Amino acid sequence: MQTDKHPVDQMLPLGRLTTLGLQHVLVMYAGAVAVPLIVGRALNLDSHQIAKLISADLFVCGLVTLIQAWGATRWFGIKLPVMMGVTFASVAPMISMAQTTGGVYGAGLIFGSVIGAGVISILISPLVSRMLRFFPPVVTGTIITVIGISLMRVGINWIFGNPVGPTAPSVPNPEHVKWLQNAQVAAGAPGSALPPIPHGLAILPSVPNPRYGDLSGVGISALVLVSILLITKFAKGFFANIAVLAGIVIGAVVATAMGLMTYEKVAHAEWFDFVMPFEIATPVFDPILILTMTLVMIVVMIESVGMFLALGDMTNKEVTPADLTRGLRTDGLGTLLGGIFNTFPYTSFSQNVGLVAVTGIQSRFVCVAGGFILIILGVLPKLGALVESLPTMVLGGAGLVMFGMVAATGIRILSNVDFRHNRYNAMIVAVSIGFGMIPLIAPQFRQWMPHAIHPLIESGILLASISAVALNLFFNGAKLDQAQIIKAAQQADAH
Repeated sequence: MQTDKHPVDQMLPLGRLTTLGLQHVLVMYAGAVAVPLIVGRALNLDSHQIAKLISADLFVCGLVTLIQAWGATRWFGIKLPVMMGVTFASVAPMISMAQTTGGVYGAGLIFGSVIGAGVISILISPLVSRMLRFFPPVVTGTIITVIGISLMRVGINWIFGNPVGPTAPSVPNPEHVKWLQNAQVAAGAPGSALPPIPHGLAILPSVPNPRYGDLSGVGISALVLVSILLITKFAKGFFANIAVLAGIVIGAVVATAMGLMTYEKVAHAEWFDFVMPFEIATPVFDPILILTMTLVMIVVMIESVGMFLALGDMTNKEVTPADLTRGLRTDGLGTLLGGIFNTFPYTSFSQNVGLVAVTGIQSRFVCVAGGFILIILGVLPKLGALVESLPTMVLGGAGLVMFGMVAATGIRILSNVDFRHNRYNAMIVAVSIGFGMIPLIAPQFRQWMPHAIHPLIESGILLASISAVALNLFFNGAKLDQAQIIKAAQQADAH
């Protein structure tokens, strides 16, 4: 080991480097593959497309990790031990987009918004550090809490299924479908007094899902959850850090034994395939959707600033404003690459920042090794097909933990906020969480509002973000406390 260099820049022996890099990959793996599964299924993409989405996600995770940890030119890469992954902050807006417009075209809208947000993020990265004063812990903690609460709905639906929808054997009522078909024929007959069927008219799901709340599925989800809790309680070190991944593996084994998980898709998948740009959908650029994703990226980049400062504190390496700009510019570049390769926005994974603190290994080349491993995993289609084959009930128990931990992270950040001497902070949190719950509780609240602003207001995360920033500015003004921001970042271990 080269002792004349800072520990962050030291190159470890290859065997140890690979082992530690694999450890970082395993810690982030469950969170990394969750987002393409959520968004792909929300878009109603087919299994092959979702598997492609998973492979592309792993590939870009690795590529952006290399840029961030290793560095690329003097413009990109903070050169700290950082693993990059899809941020959960972007999931709720993307689900809203998918529910509004599904299929390949809806995927194109998402990827277009991601590309647009990536370009804007690169351009504004030098300015973000100046915006820290608008995002103290009372704001970031509230936003992260709302993200976790919003995502819990996904995990719960994974456990029980949907009362109506994709998991129902017959989605609309067949009698209603037949009536509409007859009406369409009658309207097209010569001399008919019936007006033509409006373009795009569809029948909503109305047949209850007979497998909703099936006890076998609930039992598997419970087994996964209990396994994660037991591993977290009794395992130590590395195995405790991969409790979620281990729980999913246990659930998959049980689901296979019960005949609920099969491997035909894995058998038919290729052993090796390149990840190509625009392979799933051609991006479609919508200004409102780009603005929505850009607001998400601003929140994510603010959190990244705290994460970078916390890492500098952990590794005793000074993080200069120029370093911050390079790191944030890489967040933007990663998001741009994500859209090009048909994936999502990227940011530093705080689980792995926590792992740096736990292991004491400060070398950034450990994360470089992890990046290479992720790239290799991304070009193995059988792995993507295996993840896509996981039944939703297996993911359900893990989803409760992953998404619940996001909410718990927000609560931990809020625990350091001064509520005793500053009564305004409680008002900021209360009102902002209330705004964040509106789309969750009353999804049709926007029906009489201008359609052009629907994508902007149908995300509870964005409503909570706007509310928290505005109320904090109104009550507390814009004060910069860097020590408080670092402390809040050290509280975070989930995205």
